[in-house]
Amino acid sequence: MQLARILGTATATVKHASLTGAKLAVVQPLLADRTSADGDPQLAIETIGAGVGDLVMITSDGRLLREVLHSEATPARWSIVALLDDA
Repeated sequence: MQLARILGTATATVKHASLTGAKLAVVQPLLADRTSADGDPQLAIETIGAGVGDLVMITSDGRLLREVLHSEATPARWSIVALLDDA
C-alpha cells in the first residue's frame, strides 16, 4: 500500500472488458511526508468516491482488484482503498 494524491480522472474510449464501468483516477504516489512525489503518476481504479485533490491509500493487490471488477483477469494494477485525512 502507498499514499497518493488524486490529480484527476482519465477517460478511455477503448479499454479492456474488465474495466467497463470502472472510474479511472490519475494518482501521484507520495513519500511518507505526504508531499514529495514517489515516481510517476499512475492510473488507479477509484472504488470509494474520492475526488481530485484527496489524499488516498492505493494498493496493487491483484486479488482485491479482480474481486472489485468481477473479473478473472484485468490489466489494472492500482486501486484506491482508503480516503485519508490531510492532517
